[in-house]
Amino acid sequence: MKTAARPAGRRGLGELRADGWLTGARRVDTPNQDLRPAGMEVDLVVIHAISLPPDQFGGPYIEQLFTNCLDPAAHEYFAGIAQLRVSAHFLIRRDATLLQFASTRARAWHAGASNWNGRERCNDFSIGIELEGCDTQAFDAAQYRRLAALLRRIRRRHPGIALAGHSDIAPGRKTDPGPYFDWARLQGLLSR
Repeated sequence: MKTAARPAGRRGLGELRADGWLTGARRVDTPNQDLRPAGMEVDLVVIHAISLPPDQFGGPYIEQLFTNCLDPAAHEYFAGIAQLRVSAHFLIRRDATLLQFASTRARAWHAGASNWNGRERCNDFSIGIELEGCDTQAFDAAQYRRLAALLRRIRRRHPGIALAGHSDIAPGRKTDPGPYFDWARLQGLLSR
């Protein structure tokens, strides 16, 4: 008996290739990226949380925001953000579907004004991973498993890479991944 193939982004992950694209992720190219500074090594992963509209999950809105296609009339909240030019390298949906918007060799526009260990402009040297989530609800177990699997692949290509939350690199400006993100749970999955 044949089983239906799972769509890209929901199947098992392959490897992070030398060109910075992960096999097994659904690729959605974003215009909100550019080249990293010459010679810049990637040594940080920034964990984010996003929900559009706020505290609501599902729908096409995050993908639309990251590809500059968000309709400001689709929700009252969107009028204030539709003009933003932002992205991330990866998005992990509530059901663990994984989308990749930019090669990890490119600079995705996810961190904004930021500082990590005295270094400004974290976009220059980091990989941004968005989790579909918010500051008021717990993340799904499948998201943690997918995040751990993704981080393992990133660490194979970038050994010793550090992890931080958006709130760690932009304190006072950002709160994500928020109080419901369980860092200990993630570390437990990574240590297996």
